[in-house]
Formats: sequence, C-alpha cells, structure tokens
Amino acid sequence: MAHAEIINITDDSFEKAALQSPIPTLVDFWAEWCGPCLAIAPILDELAEEYKGKVRICKLNTSDNQAVPVKYGIRSIPTMILFKNGEIVEQIVGAAGVKEKLSAAFDQALA
Repeated sequence: MAHAEIINITDDSFEKAALQSPIPTLVDFWAEWCGPCLAIAPILDELAEEYKGKVRICKLNTSDNQAVPVKYGIRSIPTMILFKNGEIVEQIVGAAGVKEKLSAAFDQALA
C-alpha cells in the first residue's frame, strides 16, 4: 500500500502548495533542532494516511526558509496552520494534544 506523502515545501513553493491547493492543506512549521517538532512527525504521518486524498500535509523548515514564517508571524515551533481556499482556518502551536486538535480541525475543514 502506498503511503500518503508529506510534502516538503519552501518559501518559493509555499503559495502553490498551500494557498492554491484544491484541498485543505496543513503546513507544519518545524526545524531539525526542535525536539517537539520531531516528536509530532509520526503523528503527522498517521494523519496523512488517515486523511489521504482529503487533506494535504506539508512541512516547511524554518531554518532554511524565513520569508513565510515571518509573513505569518511564526514565533515558536512547532506551529501548524491549516489553510482552506487560501485562508487560515486553524492555527495550532506546540505539540500537546496535537493529534486530537488536528483531527478536529481537518473534520471541520472538510464539513
């Protein structure tokens, strides 16, 4: 069985991947040195599988890409922003309860 893909994006590909996506798109703002970011990676993999074809999950490394995080006022990571039709519908900061929060946000965006 093919695994749902989590897409690594950059400042340059952000607009096309997240804002112009035909389906709700979660952008995970993370960095390799961030422990909580690494801790939620398996949860994002699970959710990508669970919502395959319905929600797109992207990761943006804030160490390598600074323009988009600055534009959206990202001050701490992990921060996850769910976009639908180019608009922010949910923003979650931190790793606590992330699976439940994201599932609820995805279900609401798809309703």
